[in-house]
Amino acid sequence: MTSIYQEALGPDFQRLHPRLRWRFGFSSGDGVCQIGTGTMDEVWRGPWWTLPFLLVGSTRRVLFPSRGRDVPFTISNYAYRDGFGRETVTWSRRFKMRRRYRCFDATMILSRQRRLIIDYLGTHQHLAVDIHLSVDDEGGLCLRSGGQRFYEGPISFSFPMLLTGVAEVREWWDEAEQRFRISVDVRNRAFGPLFGYRGSFTVVQRPCTPDEIPLDVRPLREEIRE
Repeated sequence: MTSIYQEALGPDFQRLHPRLRWRFGFSSGDGVCQIGTGTMDEVWRGPWWTLPFLLVGSTRRVLFPSRGRDVPFTISNYAYRDGFGRETVTWSRRFKMRRRYRCFDATMILSRQRRLIIDYLGTHQHLAVDIHLSVDDEGGLCLRSGGQRFYEGPISFSFPMLLTGVAEVREWWDEAEQRFRISVDVRNRAFGPLFGYRGSFTVVQRPCTPDEIPLDVRPLREEIRE
C-alpha cells in the first residue's frame, strides 16, 4: 500500500531526502507508527489582536496562544483507515509550555479526485484545508495551505482567503545534527503573522496495530466532506 504523501507527490517523492522518504513513506498496511521527540527553538504568535482567534482554536486543538523558547515537543504519526475507509495519517503535536501542555492536532487524507492532501484540523474535523505538497532543492518536504472549508452538521461554507491563515511548513533532514528540522509559519495575507514554530526532533518507528492507536490522537468526529 502506498502512503498518501507518495501518491500526492507522484514521481517527485523520489526527490525527497532518503530520511524524508522513510518518514513520509509508511501507510496503514505497514503496521507501524512514528513518534518524534525534540525541542522547538521558538513557538511564537502574532500581535495581541490574534489572541481571540488562537484562544478559540485551542479549545479544539487548532493552534494556541502560548509562546516560548526551548519548548519540549512530541509529534505522533499513526496511519489507519478511518470510518469512511480512507487512508488517514495523524499529526498529533504536543508542546510542553511552562504551565500546561498545548495541543495541535490534525488528520490528513488524500483526495484522489483533486490529487491533493486534505488536512482536517482539530478534534471534530470542523475545518478542512487543502494542502499542496512540493519538494525543495535540498530534498525537504514543503506543505502550503490553500482553500479552507468549515463543516458542522448541515452547515458548510468556504472561508474567503482574506479571512484565513495561510500555512507554510517545511520539514527537512539536518545531516550535521542527524535530526529532522521543521519550520511552521501561519499568517494572514492582509494582517500578517498569526502563529508558528521552528525546531528539531528525532523519530522512532515502532510496530503498531490498529487497536494500539491511542484514542486521544483520533478525532472525536469524522467528516466525509472534503
